[in-house]
Amino acid sequence: MTKSADATYDIVVFGATSFVGQILSRYLLETYGLGKSLNWAIAGRSEAKLNTLKSELGSAASKLPVILADAGDEQALQAMCAQTRVIISTVGPYALYGEPLVRACVRTGTDYCDLTGEVQWIRKMVDRYEEEAKASGARIVHCCGFDSIPSDMGVWFLQEKAEQTFGAPCRDVRMRVKAAKGEFSGGTVASMMNIANEAAADPKLRKELANPFSICPPEHRSKTRQPSLKGAEYDKTFDVWLAPFVMGAINTRIVHRSNALQEARYGKEFTYDEAMMTGRGVKGRLAAYGITGGLGAFFTASAIKPTRWLVEKFVPQPGEGPSPEAQKAGFFDLRFVGRTEDGKTIITKVTGDRDPGYGSTGKMLGEAGMCLAFDVPAEREGGFWTPSSLLDGQLLERLTSKAGLTFEVLETR
Repeated sequence: MTKSADATYDIVVFGATSFVGQILSRYLLETYGLGKSLNWAIAGRSEAKLNTLKSELGSAASKLPVILADAGDEQALQAMCAQTRVIISTVGPYALYGEPLVRACVRTGTDYCDLTGEVQWIRKMVDRYEEEAKASGARIVHCCGFDSIPSDMGVWFLQEKAEQTFGAPCRDVRMRVKAAKGEFSGGTVASMMNIANEAAADPKLRKELANPFSICPPEHRSKTRQPSLKGAEYDKTFDVWLAPFVMGAINTRIVHRSNALQEARYGKEFTYDEAMMTGRGVKGRLAAYGITGGLGAFFTASAIKPTRWLVEKFVPQPGEGPSPEAQKAGFFDLRFVGRTEDGKTIITKVTGDRDPGYGSTGKMLGEAGMCLAFDVPAEREGGFWTPSSLLDGQLLERLTSKAGLTFEVLETR
């Protein structure tokens, strides 16, 4: 059974005092208020920090309810879940701290979303709890931040337009990061370092991380080799050089799971990849090689204990992030190229008006939670979903009307 509509709260923000949690809490307060169109609460392990957050949010937050729960306290987590219809979690790395809350949501039939980008952890959660989530009615939606809403909803939007224009979906889609301004969040860096550390110690995990269908149902596979950019490469479509996009490792997996959960709507032999545009000519080529080398050095250093401390010294730490002014100055601009089986082409554009890892992620995560709370029909079954497969056009409308994203068709031919 799904959570009763008479729960005390529509949404509880768990980890509200984290850097993204604070952005999210401010966004919900400024956009939806308190106790008007939305009944919500903030939660975490420190009452003092939660009360400090309320003070920083201003007088409008004076009556914002506070729930105390530690990420490792199963009893407290279940008590928290019993009070709400939706949990939004910002407590990562999720591979280290996330499982008890997912288990509590599954067992209480509480809907849940987060901003993880840890594909190996998602695989474990699906394997361990999907059948139980289907039984309890809990809808679990991972990856509701910059990884992977712009990619997942970007492909969903492109395929909607392709079907309307060509009468068929695109068999091949490529996403290219045209431009972006912002910093990696400390939580994202910590998650990436944890993945590198786990993979270095586990050959089986390394093999799984290389599988583009790693979080798809076992029966969903493709005979077509999936593209995967490993180094600098020239892109004829946009006449630019490309470098690997670090978020592609999770985004591609989410897009393929979305296809699987929509009964192969994009096609059983659908292919998808992501990359960064680095520019034209010699300058673009050098930048592509530089990014490729830098990513390799980061993951190598993160996986080796003697050098991991050095990486940790120079990267953002969890809880750290840019100023509000820097968040507003940030943005992202993504381009998608889709081709149908008979050679027709569509090019689309997805943009965000804040820095990807913080300001925009906070708004996307908030709207995913709102969509779960108010837009998903009660009869939609429980289980482990993706943003596009469960929230689809309702989330797209929220992203464009509330969260500062745009989705646009640039060209069809």
